[in-house]
Amino acid sequence: MPELPEVEVVRRGLERWVAGRTIASVEVRHPRAVRRHLEGADSFVAQLTGRTLTAARRRGKYLWLPLAEPGDGPAGTATGTALVAHLGMSGQLLVEKPSTPDETHLRARVTFSDGGRELRFVDQRTFGGLAVEEAGPGGALPHRLAHIAIDPLDGSFDAAAFSAALRRRRTEVKRALLDQTLIGGVGNIYADEALWRARLHGSRPTDRLTRAQVHDLLEGVRDVLGEALAQGGTSFDSLYVDVNGQSGYFSRFLAVYGQADRPCPRCGTPIRRESFMNRSSYSCPRCQPPPRRRAP
Repeated sequence: MPELPEVEVVRRGLERWVAGRTIASVEVRHPRAVRRHLEGADSFVAQLTGRTLTAARRRGKYLWLPLAEPGDGPAGTATGTALVAHLGMSGQLLVEKPSTPDETHLRARVTFSDGGRELRFVDQRTFGGLAVEEAGPGGALPHRLAHIAIDPLDGSFDAAAFSAALRRRRTEVKRALLDQTLIGGVGNIYADEALWRARLHGSRPTDRLTRAQVHDLLEGVRDVLGEALAQGGTSFDSLYVDVNGQSGYFSRFLAVYGQADRPCPRCGTPIRRESFMNRSSYSCPRCQPPPRRRAP
């Protein structure tokens, strides 16, 4: 599933290619693409047609584009609704020339009044989706996304509050990193990479972390997210691409994720793969020793 760097790369592409443009038509090719729009596909089409996309914004792994009346443009006043997108496991938002052949898994298409490039939602596994939802004043955060925490690259992220909240939790540190109500945008890949940088095993109890360990962990999260963003994100296959269909290159720089049995870049010990929450978790047995069991 795309994580913060991949979604932010898509957001930047949408900001460049579709913000300020007025929607001429909307075509829903698969009902699952708009299943989160509870009023149905016809309502989804009607609420978008003739509206202007004013900007492209992100919270965690979600994107939203505030809507304005035609002619308001990117500086206009948003109407309190937004096009919300979640990419799921395989969703792609592509900006294509109208003459480009339809993709095999094209689920929805948005054309614009200027006749230029169109926006396409492509989703092989149909776990992602689009919806028109209520948003805050001026196109602020949609109400349904209010529970998602601010991510650590946001200027308003409160490191002290995060540290205190993390250490109050009685759970494993990797589970906490994946909790989008605690810290937004971090998924399996970057959790493993950040834990390796902080020399912490994912099963370490959060209530036993020192302030110094939490500081190192947060620095690891910020560093790996920033570096991945600079590389366009992480692409293991053709499912994750930016709006122009280009892959990210951070997979070349992963220290532990997907590196089972390869030497740790820091100490040379073979990387270990373990099962975690129905997915794979990767760590260095030497740099990240598992915690001792609590006494009964």
